[in-house]
Amino acid sequence: MGTAGKVIKCKAAVLWDQKKPFSIEEIEVAPPKTKEVRIKILATGICRTDDHVIKGAMVSKFPVILGHEATGIVESIGEGVTTVKPGDKVIPLFLPQCRECNACRNPDGNLCIRSDITGRGVLADGTTRFTCKGKPVYHFMNTSTFTEYTVVDESSVAKIDDTAPPEKVCLIGCGFSTGYGAAVKTGKVKPGSTCVVFGLGGVGLSVIMGCKSAGASRIIGIDLNKDKFEKAMAVGATECISPKDSTKPISEVLSEMTGNNVGYTFEVIGRLDTMIDALASCHMNYGTSVVVGAPPSAKMLTYDPMLLFTGRTWKGCVFGGLKSRDDVPKLVTEFLAKKFDLDQLITHVLPFKQINEGFELLNSGQSIRTVLTF
Repeated sequence: MGTAGKVIKCKAAVLWDQKKPFSIEEIEVAPPKTKEVRIKILATGICRTDDHVIKGAMVSKFPVILGHEATGIVESIGEGVTTVKPGDKVIPLFLPQCRECNACRNPDGNLCIRSDITGRGVLADGTTRFTCKGKPVYHFMNTSTFTEYTVVDESSVAKIDDTAPPEKVCLIGCGFSTGYGAAVKTGKVKPGSTCVVFGLGGVGLSVIMGCKSAGASRIIGIDLNKDKFEKAMAVGATECISPKDSTKPISEVLSEMTGNNVGYTFEVIGRLDTMIDALASCHMNYGTSVVVGAPPSAKMLTYDPMLLFTGRTWKGCVFGGLKSRDDVPKLVTEFLAKKFDLDQLITHVLPFKQINEGFELLNSGQSIRTVLTF
């Protein structure tokens, strides 16, 4: 492309400080340096994690360009890049895969050492590629997709099938994979088992889809908001309940419903009390409980160790335990083969300039996933 090696001026949604709306600004995006890739973004999803930065629940430097769930086209590459080329359709990865660190080399690991979960806001060389009004603008989780162009490290990008619809497969960059992987990869749900999913947002629905794909015979969805039950049933839940419908602890309700046979529970909310509830709700001896929802920062959890002593397994996962560069292209191929349906998760599609409206839909509970298109 004619822009290779040059600074690109484009539109981006800049967050100047927490608890402020996004401001659509003209920014400059520098060319990619060694082992970096510049991407033209085609579609990007709005995820609760982006909102955590706005609310101050997640650490970030400001000003920042948020967004981490997207599909794009490679515009240009820096020196030494071998895995993608200009024109490739790609998904940027908030969880990199360098293929060299301990987590990448271990078959069960995926939390690459290059992950930016502490809010450094820069690329591997310690600098940013964005400027606005003469000021540096920080990156978010190695991705920054609320912009027409972004720059990522080569370890943070996966080439996908050229025929994949960008406004759908962008969800494989975060929400869908996080839930689906939690069931099939981290939980390792077995055919014929009973699963319980706490929290029926976009990731919770993706957990249900994963449990169904793994062959679970009974999938119980739990949420305080009964409006979410219809969608949960549509993607594979066999029944849904609200904890408010009984005075008994939810673990007792579930034990009675299933004849004390819950094999797997998934906490997809990120609340300490529901993490304990989910743990207590799986079978005391052979049950597995998976923490999928991001826990609140700087909070400690108190629980009865007897819950574990009897034999339960308690696990956590980031990005559903998936290895990002290896597994994202496979999931896109499976989507194209109609192995799962992402349409169920996408409730709104808006033009990029209406990003603030997209976050209002998220915060009012009206949307599961809003996708912004460029």
